[in-house]
Amino acid sequence: MSDYRKLINSSVQYVKGVGEKRTALFNKLGIYNVEDLLHYFPREYEDRRHIYSISRLADGMTCCIKAPVLTVAAERRFKYNQAVYSLSVDDGSGSINVFWFSSPKYKRKFERGTDYIFYGKVVNRNGYLQFELIEAEIADKNVRTGKILPVYSLVKGINQTNLRSMIESVLSKVDCFEDYLPEDVVRENNLMSYDKALRTIHFPDDMDMFEEARRRFIFEELFVLQLSLNYMKTRRTHTGGHIFKDISCGREFVDSLPFELTPSQKRAIREICEDFQTGKPMNRLVQGDVGSGKTVVAACAMFIAAKNGYQSALMAPTEILAFQHYETFKKFFGDKLNIALLTGSVTSKKQLLTEIEGGNYDIVIGTHALIEDNVTFNNLGFCVTDEQHRFGVSQRSKLSGKNSSCHVLVMSATPIPRTLALILYGDLDITIISDKPAGRQDIDTFCVNNSIRNRAYGFVRKQLEEGRQGYVVCPLVEESETLNAVSGVQFAEKLQKDVFPDYKVGLLHGRMKSAEKDNIMMQFKNGEINLLVSTTVIEVGVDVPNANIMVIENAERFGLSQLHQLRGRVGRGDYKSYCILITDSRNDMTRQRMDTMTSTNDGFVISQKDLELRGCGEFFGTRQHGLPELKIANLFTDMDILKAAQQQCEKLLDEDPFLKSDKNLPLRSRIHHMFAKFDDADIFN
Repeated sequence: MSDYRKLINSSVQYVKGVGEKRTALFNKLGIYNVEDLLHYFPREYEDRRHIYSISRLADGMTCCIKAPVLTVAAERRFKYNQAVYSLSVDDGSGSINVFWFSSPKYKRKFERGTDYIFYGKVVNRNGYLQFELIEAEIADKNVRTGKILPVYSLVKGINQTNLRSMIESVLSKVDCFEDYLPEDVVRENNLMSYDKALRTIHFPDDMDMFEEARRRFIFEELFVLQLSLNYMKTRRTHTGGHIFKDISCGREFVDSLPFELTPSQKRAIREICEDFQTGKPMNRLVQGDVGSGKTVVAACAMFIAAKNGYQSALMAPTEILAFQHYETFKKFFGDKLNIALLTGSVTSKKQLLTEIEGGNYDIVIGTHALIEDNVTFNNLGFCVTDEQHRFGVSQRSKLSGKNSSCHVLVMSATPIPRTLALILYGDLDITIISDKPAGRQDIDTFCVNNSIRNRAYGFVRKQLEEGRQGYVVCPLVEESETLNAVSGVQFAEKLQKDVFPDYKVGLLHGRMKSAEKDNIMMQFKNGEINLLVSTTVIEVGVDVPNANIMVIENAERFGLSQLHQLRGRVGRGDYKSYCILITDSRNDMTRQRMDTMTSTNDGFVISQKDLELRGCGEFFGTRQHGLPELKIANLFTDMDILKAAQQQCEKLLDEDPFLKSDKNLPLRSRIHHMFAKFDDADIFN
């Protein structure tokens, strides 16, 4: 290994200023080695290149001023012992009050008559401009003025000055950082070199140079992501898969259903059947909105697999959802197929495993228990993963790995615009179920504040009086001293005692044992509980047709897609359904989220808005997919760069499908290194 590679791969512990004690803090930021440190990009920048005279200051400006101190720092204390310090400065063009909160480090540092450079924000307080201090340094000893400084996301124990100096130190140790993108890719896409981009992204001379560096790393991230996904897809096509010769038996299942399938469901089944006959393992994503009927599509495919002599397995993220699928499939198939339920809490597990291995069951439905090493199938031909965003790539592949030729179907109720789905799931073929099954109604959604809470409860009571059931969703399980959010435990007690004493109020949350959760959910499904107070454990899959109203407390604490998933728990029966969002937040993002929820039931519209508000990294959760995290690219705003990266990716793989040419070896090595973190180190093997 070269000295360069040794440095890049060496632990962050050995960077000057880190040491053994701080290593754990850096690990919290996802920084483990020097390369991670260099790719920990700033979240924003402070432009300290210009010093403004006090007479030119305006409300809202963030800038530097240079002035001598006129007064000693005065201190005032408020409730909770919070302190505010202030002093007066005058640069000849005018004077202004400089203030800062609870930061004693500056209290005695300022000497009257000495010139300082103050960096901060101009604010209007009671009709007077004042200067809220961020940082100060003596004028003739300044080291930060005249520059554009990076600002990083931090954890307690690491400050901006520390991190800047550490990154500067590493950058100074390397004459030139090696570029792993091929020269022709860099040239054809007019990209800044890796070395220059790395130095510029941290310490730009001007914002035009920063934009060039940023564009380089956006292209790089999207190019490598696309290359990896396309390679995995190419590799899959070279593997043999089971051929299900008789697919006409699917008609028997469809004809047995008490309802008509939608055009989208029929198309999905047709595409799956085509995959079953190609001789290559199917790897297909079926995505559709909440309640669009993905489960019946999977059931039809499982029926076909069984009639062709193969076992199927369905993995769900929770025991509640696994049991629900088990009950649903028993209704679908009656005595035509043998179905088993395998979860962590199942009894007589040893006997069940023996029967699964012996081929006694056509379909096995379960949780993560399915991927345990002691689970062996007799002839597994088809795997389904429900709510796929809850599982990583390695977990999905471990299930299908029970038989290397297994067909794979993953289902998602988080709608994603098709263009972006094609990118994120580049290793999958995609089917979208866009129609609503007959009888599914839109859910009327309202957003209210706490001042009309009692009216909202009155509306809930009216629904309960008519024999319906409802949910109340809370963001927390127990009271928190730091978060102003409704607690499920205390809130359930209050609702039972003070608001709905004549109805049964239940509580469901993730800290309960599986048996407790199953018992509560069963009571709710059986109508023994009228109102269920729950955390987001009910976000996925729970189906109670009689529940027609949902109240979401502290709605500002949930993302748009999560609110949509929660809302989808009602409206699953024949009754008009409602969702009431309660929030006192006046935050602009909260307002946009609430406006979106009250104006549409379309999950694809909601996901598009969620992408705009939150960005793609958080929305997609790429780490959950077993993919490298997008640190700088945004699939929504960087679509033009994405298209260029896709075109370049296709061109490169056409010329060198397995990245074995000398010019592509650094790129191959880079991808291998990135995927090694996600249990896919054999991507090129």
